Amino acid sequence: MSDGGFDRMWADLESVGRVSSGGYRRFAWTAEDHALREWFAGECEARGLDLVQDRMGNQWAWWGDPDTDGPGVVVGSHLDSVPDGGAYDGPLGVVSGLAALDALRDKGFTPKRPIAVVNFGDEEGARFGVACAGSRVITGAMTAERALGLTDADGVTMAEALRQAGRDPGAIRRDDETLRRIGQFVELHVEQGRALADLDPATSAVAIGTDIWPHGRWRIDLPGTANHAGTTALSDRRDAMLSAAQVVLAAREAATTNGCVATTGKIAVEPGGVNAIPSHVRLWLDARGADQNAVRATVSAVEKAATGCGGTLTEESWTDTTRFDDDLSGRLRQILGEHTPMLGTGAGHDAGVLATAGISTSMLFVRNPTGVSHSPEEFAERDDCLHGVDALTKVVQELAS
Repeated sequence: MSDGGFDRMWADLESVGRVSSGGYRRFAWTAEDHALREWFAGECEARGLDLVQDRMGNQWAWWGDPDTDGPGVVVGSHLDSVPDGGAYDGPLGVVSGLAALDALRDKGFTPKRPIAVVNFGDEEGARFGVACAGSRVITGAMTAERALGLTDADGVTMAEALRQAGRDPGAIRRDDETLRRIGQFVELHVEQGRALADLDPATSAVAIGTDIWPHGRWRIDLPGTANHAGTTALSDRRDAMLSAAQVVLAAREAATTNGCVATTGKIAVEPGGVNAIPSHVRLWLDARGADQNAVRATVSAVEKAATGCGGTLTEESWTDTTRFDDDLSGRLRQILGEHTPMLGTGAGHDAGVLATAGISTSMLFVRNPTGVSHSPEEFAERDDCLHGVDALTKVVQELAS
């Protein structure tokens, strides 16, 4: 099985944004992000692809003209990461998309429909707090005004970050012209769990996506009173961190009760001194589950805990259950074989945003033997990755014929 240039591209990306943990920090509109975008542009230029950017700065590399011969078949994913994230989440889909085009050209394939590889920007939301910002804005799921007003941990707005990156914030908006060019979108992604790894190893290294669970993010603000950690009696304290602890435990209990998952993975403390009682704690809740009502019940329980401490809960994003195109997913199974597993996921993706916007969308998942994601331990075997490239190549060939 040829790697279609996979190994070389993977090696090119290995050092970009890598930190001492072995993971990656590739945040939107940073120097690392610029390096990744330049790498993608270079790969597209080397292949003679027509590289265009939409109104949110997402990069689309076309083989053929989607305006005259489209709509086209699109593959790809994203290149940004969560803090200390793994190497495979996002980049596997981009590299595999380029490798699939190489494989098609090597076999002399001439597409009857245009084909594109996309690099979506700011998929993880690691810097500005809202996932899939690149696809949300162009589909209208998030307004440009809201996106530009989002701030990072240093108080830098997205508008300011765009200016610092040499971009015009005024150009950011919904982009119907780009959406019209997409006939079908198939996003290949490393699996972010153990469903494939727990199957018979002979079954398949690749699964077809069926749906994305409902999920959302909420900001919780909890008040306290700053005071000296060494001189203030326990009975006189109003410690916002104790409130935060109660809320975190309430989230875990509610998720267990309702059969879903909830995580408080980010927290900001004021004034932030080791010897100062916290006057304010802000934390973020991520909640997901196969059943929408169960997720909402979990969030309601967390909100009750927060308000009981004098705090507030604010919804920052919410996505209902997202079904991929059953007809497209069924066609993928015909192409890849009836033995190919069908798999739902609790992870959000740009594919889900496009599906919600009415675009025919599906996903391919590549086996992750560790089941770990959003961590340096995230992994996929090289042979499984190449099976993913092979599957994507077959899918694109059939859809573009």
